[in-house]
Amino acid sequence: MSGNADEGRELRVADFDFELPPELIAQQPPAERGSSRMLILDRGSDAIRDGAFADLPLLLRPGDLLVLNDSRVIPARLYARRVKGRSASLPTLDAKGASRMGHPTSLPTLSAPSAAEKGGATTMGEMGRIEVLLTEPGGENRWRALVKPGRKVGVGDRLLFSGTNGEDELEAEVIERGDFGERVFEFAPAADFFASLERIGHVPLPPYIRRSDTAGDRERYQTVYSRERGSVAAPTAGLHFTPQILDALAARGVEIARVTLHVGLGTFAPLRVEHVDEVHLHSERYSISADAANAVNRARREGRRIVAVGTTVVRTLEAAALHAAGEEILAHAGTTDIFISPGFEFRVVGALLTNFHLPQSSLLMLVSAFAERERVLAAYRYAVEQRYRFFSYGDCMLIV
Repeated sequence: MSGNADEGRELRVADFDFELPPELIAQQPPAERGSSRMLILDRGSDAIRDGAFADLPLLLRPGDLLVLNDSRVIPARLYARRVKGRSASLPTLDAKGASRMGHPTSLPTLSAPSAAEKGGATTMGEMGRIEVLLTEPGGENRWRALVKPGRKVGVGDRLLFSGTNGEDELEAEVIERGDFGERVFEFAPAADFFASLERIGHVPLPPYIRRSDTAGDRERYQTVYSRERGSVAAPTAGLHFTPQILDALAARGVEIARVTLHVGLGTFAPLRVEHVDEVHLHSERYSISADAANAVNRARREGRRIVAVGTTVVRTLEAAALHAAGEEILAHAGTTDIFISPGFEFRVVGALLTNFHLPQSSLLMLVSAFAERERVLAAYRYAVEQRYRFFSYGDCMLIV
């Protein structure tokens, strides 16, 4: 397949659709981390071949720069009771005025609570159980979040969050209301907010994994190199790596650098527009250290290939390159709402390791920009025929 059939076309979101049998959506991680299959797509020859992720060290070149996203997933899915009256255990928050939030493109569906999560005693003043997915910090003690059912939660409402022991650990008040179930919460001061999350929060598995999270997900829905907490979804291409594979890559002569992009709504929200040029993503926080910036700049000067592990790394590196405006990338932190679709000019990334993505998603559009839409959709059709496992806990794809 040569040329780009999309040149000059106005692309629609529907142009990135494909048929996927539901049974190919991975509901569990593989029995052993690193044992996934890997489809290999060569952009130069259009060749597609089957492989295994464990072979990655042999497929990369000595001198390649492999870039990882070291963001760590937080247990961001919580269950709360909406109450009236004053909490006996936590101070009541001061009321805040409401203001309209920006209109998100769309929001994902929250998963249903398990039977255990629905349990617990009913207390005086309780007005129903609410599911809350924290999506982004919004300042001291403040978080943006999705709530379900949203119609029950308005500005000024207070929510209490408790663990399995039934004791209230956190309290929050709604201070802003947005569309599609989005809210801003202000939490009452806590001795250690993230320690409380670890005790009472749930792993925020995506809605296409149709089960409740388990203790095992705390480890498996996390990369082995994660360290900077802040994501509400895993950078899933990194889930395949093991310490042994990282050691083998280093022994091969592959240089490894780390950047951070905290995965939020900008990465996984479904799209509710018809045309690709109407897509606007939420901003996500990222940072590039001096070591990472220097490694990327050296590789670019020396003509060495930069291999991105996942679409989040692509977005981080390409956003940084746009920010640099033709100069070398500098160490910095910021936010990006970069949307990469066919026609985008890649300035940094030369190869991509990625999982298989949802139909009609911004992530599939990014991959299609890197390897051309028709070529990528052909590879996806082949993956379906060969029964690859799809999405977060599924198999992966190496595009060179």
